[in-house]
Amino acid sequence: MSIKHPIISVTGSSGAGTSTVKHTFDQIFRREGIRSVSIEGDAFHRYNRAEMKRELERRSAEGDNTFSHFSFEANVLDRLEGVFQRYGETGRGETRHYVHDDQEAERYGVPPGNFTDWAEFEAGSDLLFYEGLHGAVRAEDIDIAGKADLKIGVVPVINLEWIQKIHRDRASRGYTTEAVTDVILRRMHAYVHCICPQFSETDINFQRVPVVDTSNPFIARWIPTADESLVVIRFKSPRGIDFAYLTSMIQGSWMSRANSIVIPGGKLDLAMQLILTPIILRLVDTARRA
Repeated sequence: MSIKHPIISVTGSSGAGTSTVKHTFDQIFRREGIRSVSIEGDAFHRYNRAEMKRELERRSAEGDNTFSHFSFEANVLDRLEGVFQRYGETGRGETRHYVHDDQEAERYGVPPGNFTDWAEFEAGSDLLFYEGLHGAVRAEDIDIAGKADLKIGVVPVINLEWIQKIHRDRASRGYTTEAVTDVILRRMHAYVHCICPQFSETDINFQRVPVVDTSNPFIARWIPTADESLVVIRFKSPRGIDFAYLTSMIQGSWMSRANSIVIPGGKLDLAMQLILTPIILRLVDTARRA
């Protein structure tokens, strides 16, 4: 953790909704005049698209059907930890971009499925913002969680997460439901052992819970809307959290445990603004004074 150069890490699996949460953070940064530098978890994959396909085929031939982007060994987590370490000490670092599609290829000048070159951050940022799969990992030889100052988990209930992933991958990547289902099954081992443990390390978790039937996510025709959902917000340490203020400001919310509140799904952006803005301002103010 760093006083002078704070790091915010948003962690969630594929289809969890971390990109939506990033939008809220961007709004806060813009409104409060905070200069952030952002990095994406995809930048720290070990393999490009063609290399990953070959590695999957090799491992499948050897009987390993659990390897996926969720797996620690499919990512250069030591390099990600190094970026966190360097930024916390100096306010500098480097990242790259993984190019997903033709639109990004036109923007970055690199074919889809490949990485751009590593490049240094712009100088003078107030904080580092990470969004991806592995922002709160704590394992035998990796401690990314210990180097982030604010860790956020985005964790829809798993049927909703699958629905969101299936619809996204079919719409934006042209996959069939069967192909996405195969990916979900292959990722399950790493989901349990690599992704879930991170949500015990996060400071705040946002978990969306649909209030409509999602019993069979593989045939769901629509993604449950925000108004068809509740969001459970869990604080690792409730100390200093003004729950009375939050429940008075967020209509329809209530406390479900001493460290948790439940809000209507449509109030998520408001809740994040109310909860996160003072925390971010505190981090940045402390850094500037230091």
